[in-house]
Amino acid sequence: MKKQIKLYLLTGFLGAGKTTFLMKVLEELKDQKVAVIMNEFGKVGIDGEIIRKDDLKLVEINRGSIFCSCLELSFVSALLEMVEQDMDYVFVESSGLADPSNIGEFLRLVEKRKGQVYDYSGAICIVDGVQFPEQLIEIETVERQLRFCHLVILTKTDLISKQQKEDVILKIKQVNSKVDIIESENGVYKKSFLDENLMASTWVETEDTTNTPENKPKTLTLTFDSPVSQDDFTKFLKVFQKDIYRMKGFINFETGWKQVDVVGSIIDFKDSEEKAQGSHFVIISKVGFQIVKPIFAAWEETFNIPMKLR
Repeated sequence: MKKQIKLYLLTGFLGAGKTTFLMKVLEELKDQKVAVIMNEFGKVGIDGEIIRKDDLKLVEINRGSIFCSCLELSFVSALLEMVEQDMDYVFVESSGLADPSNIGEFLRLVEKRKGQVYDYSGAICIVDGVQFPEQLIEIETVERQLRFCHLVILTKTDLISKQQKEDVILKIKQVNSKVDIIESENGVYKKSFLDENLMASTWVETEDTTNTPENKPKTLTLTFDSPVSQDDFTKFLKVFQKDIYRMKGFINFETGWKQVDVVGSIIDFKDSEEKAQGSHFVIISKVGFQIVKPIFAAWEETFNIPMKLR
């Protein structure tokens, strides 16, 4: 029998740290043949640019959730493509707004075509210790991701108090009482999951996903060519920050290129390499098309250069 490919699903709400976690796992598996299926809601993939390297097989699926019927064919095709590449591991990083409760349907479709080529090794949910309590109340997807996972990586524990961390762990256990939790500080986790049997206790059956073409959030891509002030760009973002789930991209500032990540009230800047296609920034809206007018108004008030919003 041909070897099975170990398949892991990475879930977690927008900005929790899935890509950072994945980069550390890829380093741990640098001597193995590893592939990544990267899923983002935006038309332009940002995270794929961050992890891309010559020896990594990467497939990007954008414009929605891979668990929605709108991308079902793309997701199954990507899984089948990886089988032909003779991989040791495949990691699926789903969008932060993805509800993975129907993952079993996709595995059955692959099995019908190729047999038991995948060893589904579990869903790992990345939980943002800072934002999680509010997210759990407001966003159904957060609860669904937790309920259908087999391991939790609790991130940003260095940014919360001991009592806040205990409260977060209690809330996680209220949703999923059997899941193990690994804490991460400053992006570092001390225990590897790769030799663990995460599927030892599978307690939730496949259900229909809540992701549908009708409830897909509005995602916009903002592009421009000229360098801008970092202070002015921060001022621009703060005008409509409360009405977005997530913003991220690469911006050409007067001081150099930076990767910009916005989660909740936090705006993070990291040095980045130059991007030939110009500044590009993905915005995922909480309020649908209503976000468009405030963005244009804030841009005109802050900058005197052209930009495109699509």
